[in-house]
Amino acid sequence: MRVVQVVRPKADFEFVERPVPEPAAGQVRVRVEACGVCHSDSVAKEGLFPNIRYPIVPGHEVAGVIDAVGSPSPAGATFAVGQRVGVGWNGGYCGHCRNCRRGNFFACETATAVTGLTYDGGYAAYMVADVSAVARIPDALSAVEAAPLMCAGVTTFNALRHSGAGPGDLVAVHGIGGLGHLAVQFAAKMGFETVAIARGADKEPLARKLGAAHYIDAQAGEPAAALKRLGGARAVVATVTSAEAMQSVMGGLGTNGTLMVIGAVQSLAVPSMQMLLACQAVKGWYSGVAADSEDTLRFAALTGVRSMNEVYPFAEAPAAYERMMSGKARFRAVLKMD
Repeated sequence: MRVVQVVRPKADFEFVERPVPEPAAGQVRVRVEACGVCHSDSVAKEGLFPNIRYPIVPGHEVAGVIDAVGSPSPAGATFAVGQRVGVGWNGGYCGHCRNCRRGNFFACETATAVTGLTYDGGYAAYMVADVSAVARIPDALSAVEAAPLMCAGVTTFNALRHSGAGPGDLVAVHGIGGLGHLAVQFAAKMGFETVAIARGADKEPLARKLGAAHYIDAQAGEPAAALKRLGGARAVVATVTSAEAMQSVMGGLGTNGTLMVIGAVQSLAVPSMQMLLACQAVKGWYSGVAADSEDTLRFAALTGVRSMNEVYPFAEAPAAYERMMSGKARFRAVLKMD
């Protein structure tokens, strides 16, 4: 089979031929139909985490079909050849141990693998995955539609449902990009009074189309003040990658409001007195486990939430990666396998 691999940190992508992998006990082999190209693929490309196994095949937004099942399978496993499934980051997280319950997935007591970092991911014709990493894809979603939901989708969906907000609450999504355009859709479909915050009046039509009830142009004034005029946000989902931009919306949180940080920033200044007096919080949220991915996929299938994708043939994987890293992709890049 043909794969795209990285042989060492900061090396160029290269296409190579490899044997089709065989699933071990407790694993399935997935014939990849589509794989999202995520900004987090740069972790493998640039060597940003320790313990990455090189050469490595990136890709943790995988959608495909089970092609073979390792024997024996874990007790209770119900996956079979021909089943449509997705594979995300959580390549071996159990989702149930004390560390997983606390959200510390990288310290999972039973984890053996992380997709695209410690075992090969979806930039390939086939991949193997632990049964614990596999999520069922509803028939209503195509492979291209499902793939970005395995990271971008589950991250935004999970952040919203763990934000403490309830139906009817004012919830803001800061940034309408690869994550934000999904977060606005999920928030609106969850019944929140959804506010989209972005730079420029030109983004308002898209925000409204995605389901936002309100739009705040961050270039036209103070976004925190605009949120306050709407009554204060019960939650703000921050998808931007600028600490300064995140800090500009904190003043718009209402009483018991929470800033959900899902955009990666190095450091963040917090208005401690404001947060103390209004019982506010800042909370980070990382992706999720396979069960969370299944919830995300089912919700999207039922409500019509869809990722807006630029689709590339597998042969153009390096170009798709560069397009995504440049920030020009509208809004996710997805490889469609031959």
